[in-house]
Amino acid sequence: MRAGLSLAAGLLFVTLAGSAHAASGVVTIYSADGLHDGSPNWFAQEFDAFTKATGIKVQYVEGGSGGVVDRLAREKSNTQADVLVTLPPFMQKAAADGLLASYTPAGAEAIPAADKDPKGDYYAMVNNYPDFIYNADVQKQAPASYADLLDPKFKNKLQYSTPGQAGDGTAFMLQVFHSFGSKQAGLDYLKKLQANNRGPSASTGKLTALVNKGELYVANGDLQMNLAQSADNPNVKVFFPAGPDGRKTAFALPYYIGLVAGAPHSENGKKLIDFLLSKDAQETVSTVAQGLPVRSDVTPTDANYQKMQAMMQGVTVWSPDWSAILADLKSDVSAYNDATAN
Repeated sequence: MRAGLSLAAGLLFVTLAGSAHAASGVVTIYSADGLHDGSPNWFAQEFDAFTKATGIKVQYVEGGSGGVVDRLAREKSNTQADVLVTLPPFMQKAAADGLLASYTPAGAEAIPAADKDPKGDYYAMVNNYPDFIYNADVQKQAPASYADLLDPKFKNKLQYSTPGQAGDGTAFMLQVFHSFGSKQAGLDYLKKLQANNRGPSASTGKLTALVNKGELYVANGDLQMNLAQSADNPNVKVFFPAGPDGRKTAFALPYYIGLVAGAPHSENGKKLIDFLLSKDAQETVSTVAQGLPVRSDVTPTDANYQKMQAMMQGVTVWSPDWSAILADLKSDVSAYNDATAN
């Protein structure tokens, strides 16, 4: 199955509460995977605290980053969700398609301007970086470069989530474009890499267990999710491969949160957004979610934060132009599909 910008087939949605759209004491959140991984996990902890504080039950629906936006679009005439959490550029696409409502959360002034939409359609909630993972039991050291991933030993032992469908998969494509200096050079590399790629994957999160078991040796991921999964997947280690110039690079890939346009429980949605962006909730982002808080008045000092900082040593962080990426995304994904077609 080839990936496109909007693929509904094969999406897995996990609902953690019964359907209750008619009830007033409920809020429904559609979210990309990652923040509900691990035990304990940040979403479960914060949802429980939110319900205790407000009496509002959280209905949680999970899918790939592009999948949750696609579902919102399909339901536009009968909106079911109140809150959306997903990665760029899919949050920007949701805003451009009119799927989000402008809202200024309590404490929004503590979120840097670079981490929020000027129109108030979405806000960064948990900061993060795309990465790669490998099985440290099978391989004694991580692949040093993108070129190393072309080694025939990785044939059918390497997999990455699908660009255009999964947020991390799209991030992988963008990172390759950046590392190789141009889209064409990146596509040429991805065409070569296809010889080792096991096949498309709608979601990144499920790849971790496959790497841990040794069914895969290498997969893509993101730092927050992979660290949250590490307790249950002890063979998995994080790495950042170097590009042709020998440099390791990555870019910020935050989980954004926004209020859904026409939300059936809009006021409850606003309350949940306020809660997840509150100082109290943000102070647990590094300790529980193993991500990075977005508020400027939250400065972590815990071991998880220090571990993340250590992992980013030697990695140069660059800043994508998400508006330009969104404008080119459809053509870029089409070019990717053409380059990797068997």
